[in-house]
Amino acid sequence: MDRLFVRTPEQLERLGRIGELADSFAEGARLADEEDRFAYDHVEALRRIGYPAYTVPRERGGEGATLYEFVLYQERLAQGDAAIALGMGWHLGVLFDLDEKRPWREETFAALCRDVVERGALVNRAATEAATGSPARGGKPRTTAEPLPGGGYRLNGRKTYTTMAPVLDYFIVTAALEDGEGEFLVRRGTEGVSIDETWDMVGMRGTASHDLVLRDVVVPGEALVYAAGKAYHQTPNPYLLHIPACYLGIALAARKEALRFAKSYQPNSLPHPILHTPNVGQHFGQIELQLSAARRFLYAVAARWDELRGRPEAAGLIPELAAVKLFAMETALSVVDKAMRIVGSHGLARSHPLQRLYRDVRFGLHNPPMEDAAVAQLGRQAVQDAERL
Repeated sequence: MDRLFVRTPEQLERLGRIGELADSFAEGARLADEEDRFAYDHVEALRRIGYPAYTVPRERGGEGATLYEFVLYQERLAQGDAAIALGMGWHLGVLFDLDEKRPWREETFAALCRDVVERGALVNRAATEAATGSPARGGKPRTTAEPLPGGGYRLNGRKTYTTMAPVLDYFIVTAALEDGEGEFLVRRGTEGVSIDETWDMVGMRGTASHDLVLRDVVVPGEALVYAAGKAYHQTPNPYLLHIPACYLGIALAARKEALRFAKSYQPNSLPHPILHTPNVGQHFGQIELQLSAARRFLYAVAARWDELRGRPEAAGLIPELAAVKLFAMETALSVVDKAMRIVGSHGLARSHPLQRLYRDVRFGLHNPPMEDAAVAQLGRQAVQDAERL
């Protein structure tokens, strides 16, 4: 199933390279979950193949991956280590979004791309705060940016859900300004920047999404990379498709575990493994049907966005982008649940990979876009269609 959506020899070669790494990550992903640690070696392995630069534009020295290619590689990576895949997805998606919308000064974006290409630098947004909730719902940051008399700013605040915090080289920090909201590019190692290791969840433990703490962090004026009444990253972002790709990767991993178990498990009441029983066959049939529909939806929308990128017609795909995430999550949850039914109580053993996949997949419910917002958006589209009848 991994090669089903490959379109070019170059994609096949890259997917094979990523797939080899993903398969080698499985044991490290287990240990990161069990021992509550971060898989530094997985990140370094991805750096060695240049993965952090896959979505850097070609004119900036990167691979210039399309949205279609992005989700193709992310889905495969998530089959081995979903936590690292989700973290890398945020990094790669940020670069995609900056290239798409060009909100920063050209020289600032160029310098960031150069650092990503030359040394595998990693970046992520630090926008969420405990008091404001998800930025997607319009919460205003309480992190403050105080202008200094001699130029520059003093930042103070705390950000939650800073995914891959242990290895990020740059934090894109949102902060309140006098006349709106600002975005600051803050380097790791800046005085007053620290990581509070707060991440203690039942799933996606390996993302190390700790708190970023800013205490009297002084940055130069050019660190303010964007200022406006509304943050541009709150507008629709097609590259959030890395999220459904990740969770479908988890579902594909669960399918594989269920197949492996069903092929080998033969109770003494049967003359053959349970793989050949009608009930198990029904479960697998439903799994195949659900995965086929969800994956085709994901790749079709990604391919269509690539075709329309930069054209006004692309705006018509915005509700579809949200719908993909919704449908993919429903599918991933259902597939993992069916895999658990096939494996039975064996899958609940802490030593079995399925119990981790079962916990990890549920985190997709809390990644953007949120279900109620996506459904409301689809409803508005239907109403608009009705008014044109």
